[in-house]
Amino acid sequence: MRGLRQGVLGAALAVAAVVGAGAGAGAAGPVDGPEADLSHHGHVALWDGRLGVLLVSENHGPAALSRATVRLAFSVPMAGGYELPSACLWSSDRVVSCRTGELPADGGGRALALDLRTAGLPQELTVEVTTAWRDGSVDRNPANDRHHVLVLATGDPYVF
Repeated sequence: MRGLRQGVLGAALAVAAVVGAGAGAGAAGPVDGPEADLSHHGHVALWDGRLGVLLVSENHGPAALSRATVRLAFSVPMAGGYELPSACLWSSDRVVSCRTGELPADGGGRALALDLRTAGLPQELTVEVTTAWRDGSVDRNPANDRHHVLVLATGDPYVF
């Protein structure tokens, strides 16, 4: 068992080194627009065919961000007929896209709450959170605005 743990730890460290190298390599490139560091964090819970999402989008600067779009993609279809917040729209039965509004540099975040229904009663699903558009700004730290979350139908919040 010890060998297995060491192998898993070694693999995790190797992945971290490759991901870190990729982030550093991207940071050395030219800047095409203002630089902003957009991040998305929150939690997701699934129970009895209901999916609750709390999403907070923030900009860690250095430049303000006039607007951006965050995309939430679900591994199972959502039931239709439920109203979304005014900043959001359905891209398909598995994808919701939402505007963040203006995000000042190093300013407070914008919170968004979704109360969705799944088409069936899945025991689990995945949610992929990504920035779809960031108004021409450059983000040298895109890792904090991309998340892949496995959510079990326990009602527990899964934090990202």
